[in-house]
Amino acid sequence: MQLTSPRLRAALLAAASLTLVAAVVPPPTALGIGDPLFPELGNPGFDVLSYDLSFAYKDNRSPLDAVTVIDARTLTRLETVNLDFTHGKAASAEVNGEPARFASAGEDLVLTPARPVEPGTPLHITVRHTSDPRGGADGGWVVTEDGLAMANQADAAHRVFPCNDHPADKAYFTFRVTAPAGLTAVANGVPGALPAPRAGAATTWTYRTLHPMATELAQVSIGKSAVLHGTGPHGLPLRDVVPAADREKLEPWLKKTAGHIEWMEARVGRYPFENYGVLIAKASTGFELETQTLSLFESGLFAGSGGYPDWYVESVMVHELAHQWFGDSVSPRTWSDLWLNEGHATWYEALYADGLGKYSLERRMREAYQRSDQWRAAGGPPAAPKPAAPGEKIGLFRPAVYDGAALILYALRQEIGTEAFDRLERRWVGENRDAIAGTADFVRLASQEAGRDLGAFLEPWLYGKKTPAMPGHPEWSTPKSV
Repeated sequence: MQLTSPRLRAALLAAASLTLVAAVVPPPTALGIGDPLFPELGNPGFDVLSYDLSFAYKDNRSPLDAVTVIDARTLTRLETVNLDFTHGKAASAEVNGEPARFASAGEDLVLTPARPVEPGTPLHITVRHTSDPRGGADGGWVVTEDGLAMANQADAAHRVFPCNDHPADKAYFTFRVTAPAGLTAVANGVPGALPAPRAGAATTWTYRTLHPMATELAQVSIGKSAVLHGTGPHGLPLRDVVPAADREKLEPWLKKTAGHIEWMEARVGRYPFENYGVLIAKASTGFELETQTLSLFESGLFAGSGGYPDWYVESVMVHELAHQWFGDSVSPRTWSDLWLNEGHATWYEALYADGLGKYSLERRMREAYQRSDQWRAAGGPPAAPKPAAPGEKIGLFRPAVYDGAALILYALRQEIGTEAFDRLERRWVGENRDAIAGTADFVRLASQEAGRDLGAFLEPWLYGKKTPAMPGHPEWSTPKSV
């Protein structure tokens, strides 16, 4: 095991006598909460309340020294405590202030405290470890031209820090990021005491969230960045992070955010968090990501060289903004509920493009309807997607959970009418703010707004192998199977 600092090496030596004892006890076992798509994600027996994460960055070729502090509420008696963690090396661990043995099992870090932790007992965990930005093809750290960013969706936060890596266990976050002179570190939430950079000295930057957050939405950016501040609707603080050299070129795009927020608020209500902005990174990820309060975008989307028309770029910006309500504030109960995140974000993306007069909503939905059976056959129905293939975790994000799921919302609006649908959307994000919710919850709330049970109507749309007839459009059809 290669450690990156004398402090970590010393911590490992101090813990050696504890880890040697592990040979005489049963081997650690990986656990999970049984998510249909990621059964080994999450850990039973405790509820995380907060994370305090410290990272010390040197360069993209070296693992970061890191400390993860977790405060949780114990739900059942715990003789061992499982954390999701891989792609880093643990050096020491403590549970409730006492050294704990630790060992890996699959993608779990299993801690054995000095004594069992009883139900209702506060659980305070400290793990000193490394966090490796190299080999990040499965997500986690994203290497940029000038530093790092994070892309943890769906199951990659535990490639960065030990955690309960499932959106059903949201928590508050504090970030402490130390970076060399000349670099800027930014994270979700609001800054703590602002640093005073000194020539030739490293600087520690501190941020904290004011609302609970799923681990998959954590964001830390380190690079030669400019941080631009502005004001959105009703005084909302806006904060954008862009490559310093591209600041002037990107500012016209950044100025559009306030209008996008006004547009969304007119449809679903007040923006749910403490601030918002976009993080534009010089990296090729193949996706954009709704990290909470600070959405991640590839710089190529805005470069003009990709051939993207302005209306398309704006609609993608609205897609990630819509996720702040749908997916971030209201998080999925299981990963099979992903359609609620992506379907809604695609719906508002499509509505925005329709409003610009560039790509009508009805045309997009008709085209989606024509492809829907093919999407369902390839990836499963929107609310019961097939697992991604091994080594292709991003494969979960298929057309069926984007336009295929937006098509469900279009069908629902056709069935219950625009007024009831709009009330449903506002109630969904208002009543589930800072919480988790799933497909059954959405069906129940839709039925309340419609004044009748919509279970029989929505079930084939959500779970059927074939796409049902579209209300109000008997002329729409799907290609006949050969």
